[in-house]
Amino acid sequence: QERFVESGGGLVQPGESLRLSCAAFGTIFSSFTSGWYRQAPGSQRELVATIAINGTTNLADSVKDRFFISMGRGKKLMYLQMNYLKSDDTAVYRCNTVPPLEKDGKNYWGQGTQVTVSS
Repeated sequence: QERFVESGGGLVQPGESLRLSCAAFGTIFSSFTSGWYRQAPGSQRELVATIAINGTTNLADSVKDRFFISMGRGKKLMYLQMNYLKSDDTAVYRCNTVPPLEKDGKNYWGQGTQVTVSS
């Protein structure tokens, strides 16, 4: 089944780092601007980082200078390097295209990966 697959989350202390990975299907990352979204309990989904097919990146103000988005060789994997993590970064992180991919009423969201920042 075609879905994005996220990995790399975990429980860390404030100030620590994590690197998330996202596996796509087909040539998604070569064809669309893609990005990382996060959603904390009781909050709206937030787009935190995007990467265009030409490699241009954008980060939300809340994560700028701490998070970095990149694409792996062959554009089959997308990464989110998260440094100096804060408790506010606690959320489920998911990847998708920007805007999220939807075709014939079907979406391609993965399960996401939980990031918990707590001392």
